Amino acid sequence: MMLEDNLMINFNVVKCSHEYKVEKLVACLSTCIFPDKTTYPINETMLHDGPPHTSNDAYAYAKRMLQVQCKAYRDNYGDSFVCVIPTNVYGPNDNFNLIDGHVIPSLIHQCYLAEKDGGVFVVKGSGKPLRQFIYSEDLAELIMWALHDCDDETIILSVSESSEISISDVAKLIAKHVGYKDLIICDEKFSDGQYKKTVDNTRFIEQHGEYKFTDIGDGIKKTVEWFLINYANSRR
Repeated sequence: MMLEDNLMINFNVVKCSHEYKVEKLVACLSTCIFPDKTTYPINETMLHDGPPHTSNDAYAYAKRMLQVQCKAYRDNYGDSFVCVIPTNVYGPNDNFNLIDGHVIPSLIHQCYLAEKDGGVFVVKGSGKPLRQFIYSEDLAELIMWALHDCDDETIILSVSESSEISISDVAKLIAKHVGYKDLIICDEKFSDGQYKKTVDNTRFIEQHGEYKFTDIGDGIKKTVEWFLINYANSRR
């Protein structure tokens, strides 16, 4: 079960980190765990202000408890346990599975098959929801920054608010770099989930300073190129 598996993983990792006196723990949360009904942009203080979207509530509550557990160890024992909240992650070596992969890698695989088989590139949902994406190599660099230079209790790692992009525009970028020039269809039989999850990265900028995030077009190009070269051995 999603809830139990994640609760047990989180509980054991954090508890063992305390018991074995781990010097620093960086735990990853997700923007999907924020309240479904909220005002935008969302920030670190709004994490527990309401229930998450019903489409991923089991995962969301488990991740919220990870933040609660890390905070409890900080408050009670002074442990340096930090929670970072990245937006939607994508990049080389991702999970490109059509069923359980995240949005960009799954769409890349779907587009690849459409191009290969001469079929239609189908995007699940209306294509209208807006998302912020972070390239995996950027996130890796920022996690290392959090490990060595940040001791904020909870901090969002995100590109700027102006970087939101619709799922349909993501699909068009993917098609461009895959070389697919035929029909793209948005299948509205599938749920869109939350329309937007705009986050405020003010606290991150205050602590880190300006950071040059990888442009979404460049990031998708690099990810597509990696997938095409490594298709046979990719997670799909």
